[in-house]
Order: sequence, then structure tokens, then C-alpha cells
Amino acid sequence: MTFLAGARLWLFLALIVLVLVYVQRQFQRQRYAVRFTNLALLDAVAPRRPGWRRHVPAGALLLALASLLAAFARPARATAVPVRTSTVVIAVDVSGSMGATDVAPDRLRAAQAAATAFVDRLPPGFDVGLVAFDDTASVLAAPTTDHAQVKTAIAQLQTRGGTAIGEAIFAALHSMGVADEPTTAPPVPARIVLMSDGATNAGRSDAEATRVAAAAHVPVTTIAYGSDKGEVTLAGRLLEVPVDKAALQQISNGTGGRFFEAASAAQLGEAYNTIRASVSHRIRKHDLSSWFIGAGLVLLALTAAGSLSWSPRLP
Repeated sequence: MTFLAGARLWLFLALIVLVLVYVQRQFQRQRYAVRFTNLALLDAVAPRRPGWRRHVPAGALLLALASLLAAFARPARATAVPVRTSTVVIAVDVSGSMGATDVAPDRLRAAQAAATAFVDRLPPGFDVGLVAFDDTASVLAAPTTDHAQVKTAIAQLQTRGGTAIGEAIFAALHSMGVADEPTTAPPVPARIVLMSDGATNAGRSDAEATRVAAAAHVPVTTIAYGSDKGEVTLAGRLLEVPVDKAALQQISNGTGGRFFEAASAAQLGEAYNTIRASVSHRIRKHDLSSWFIGAGLVLLALTAAGSLSWSPRLP
């Protein structure tokens, strides 16, 4: 259970103060009874009641106030609702570092297998697109419900060039019909799933692309792919190709997406499975305030009934 107005829960501090005041009054009452030396007169003016019964109305009143305060904070229950239509654009890094073999058989071929399995498991009504990026970005498949077309494009990916993550995000947004300075969000829920094993060294900056995606309300979920021990031979030289995890995490944080790390083909598959589950469902929150209000009113009625039954006054 969550609270839609959780800041109001601070009002429970006032309820705690009431409890402390009540406890203090009970101690004062006991001290007063001890000082009253005429016990016969004390029994006449203050008939004895069972100790626990005296506290029932006050306890019910405190519970009623707690229930009403909880209702004021708008409690809600979150449920996962299947999504029938959505747009998902997969952006795959095809820079030269994707030829590294720290992920068998190599980074690119393992990524192709995982992306194909991801598309296979998406609902048939989803529009799926594909962007490949090296030092530029290209839309290889515009968002479509023809998932076979997207899988064919995935199978044709080849490594080349540098890394332009910012350009990949812009290309994915353009394929959804989002302008460089968006004024509205896409007509259906949309998400970019970007997988990269490097850092931006070409094209527009990650920060600029993140700003535009956030303005368009398109979350970018990022996957940092590969291990820190990745190596690849480029132009006859053996180069280390570590993953820039921090940059990818900043993109996901800045757009409301999620960040994943995948140092192996198995971890990459797990990341895609988690992403698929999240894009196939959306969280709907059901307000439960009326239930708490009802419980509070019932407890208030019990408070009044108990007080009138066991005492001539309300607590």
C-alpha cells in the first residue's frame, strides 16, 4: 500500500501527542486517588470500574482518529494492469567495441540474440522500432506491429565506428514523431530501451538528448553492457573497452527510466525480461480513502456507545 499524499502522515505526530497527554492524565488520576484519604467518600463520588474498560472508549477514539488521518493521506493500492498498445524503440550500440569477446561469442551477437528474444515476447499490439548507432544513428525499423521486420533488422546489425548515444536517443524520438523541442508526449505510452557498451564520443551530448526525452515524457531505460575486462582489436591495436555505467545511469535517472547492468549474455537476457514485464503492464493506483473513512466513523460510533454505556460522559 502507498499513500498519494504521504506528506500528510506527519499529522500522526499530533496523535502521538494525544496519546502522551492521555497517559499523563492517567498517572495524575492515580496520584489524586492516593491523596484522597476518605475512601468511603471516594467510592461514593467515583464508583470503581474495571481498569481495562475505562480505557476502551479512549482507545477506540485514538484508533478512529488514526484511521481518519490515514484517509487524509490518501492510501492507495497499486495493481499491474496489462497494456494493449505501446511504442518501444530498441537502440543498439554497434560501435567497434561491440566486437569484444568478454561476452560469448561476442558482445554484438549476444546482444542480437537477447534483443530478438525481447521482441518475440512483447505483446503483438505493441509498435516496436529499432535504432542502430555508432558515430551516427540510423532508424533501421520504424515503430511497427510487424515484429518480424524488426527481428530481421536486428539480425543484420554489424559493428563499425564510434559511439553516439545522444544521437541514438534523438533518432528514437524522431521515429516516434517527437520533435527536437517537444510540446506534447506521444499519443500512446512510449519507451526507449538503449543498450550500450561504451561512452559517447560523437554527435550531440547525452545531456541534451536526456533533456528532450524528459520533456517528451519518454523514459529511456538503459543497459550497461559488457564487463570491465572487455578488449577489442581496432586498427591493429588491442584496446580496453570498459562500460561507462555512470553516463547511462544519468540518462535513465533523468528521463524516469530504469538502469541495468549486464556483464554476460544471461544477465542481458534477465534485463530484457524485466524490461518486458514493465512495459507490458502499467501500475494503476486505487484510492482506498473511503475504506479508512468508513472504519474511522464506525470506531467513532463505538467510542460514543462505549462512553455512554460505561460512563455518563464522553472520554
